Amino acid sequence: MATTTTLEREIKLRFDSVEEAREAVLATGASPLLGRRLQEDSLLDTEDEMLRRRRCVLRVRVENGKSRITFKGPVQPSLMKVREELETLVGDGVVLLRILEELGLHVWFCYEKYREEFSHEDVTVAIDETPVGVFVEIEGSEQGIMSMAEALGRSPADYVLDSYRGLFLKYRDEFGLAGTDMVFDDRS
Repeated sequence: MATTTTLEREIKLRFDSVEEAREAVLATGASPLLGRRLQEDSLLDTEDEMLRRRRCVLRVRVENGKSRITFKGPVQPSLMKVREELETLVGDGVVLLRILEELGLHVWFCYEKYREEFSHEDVTVAIDETPVGVFVEIEGSEQGIMSMAEALGRSPADYVLDSYRGLFLKYRDEFGLAGTDMVFDDRS
């Protein structure tokens, strides 16, 4: 099993469409890394919300028959979103969710996105199609992120540091929508 421990550093940039995002990313010279696929994410916590009170996240992601579990520590003060990340592949995400629920954790938020990934120098660039809009997420070194954002015609004023849950809550409130999870009504 592959395990990764790292300091995650990332930003998101909002785009009007997937086509606009893909054209901009490819114009930077980024190379395709992983094709478009659906990611289904579940966030878990204890009944007393211990993880959220610590500003931490426990996520199980299922995509293309593969699953991984990720723990993210609190966001550190920075121009970018920076936090400790521990991640490992697991054999069966659905079974893992059931085991975690049997241990007293519960899923409190689910979200879906279609993701396509690209690589450029020391950053990974993802185009995320979500129910609340299209985002380009850039992850890597601070300088690499800033250079890629600039190559995409963006500045630090454009950096989105919110989680997808935070973006979902703002979108839901702005448009007066119901629902507790950020999932597609129909899969496209």
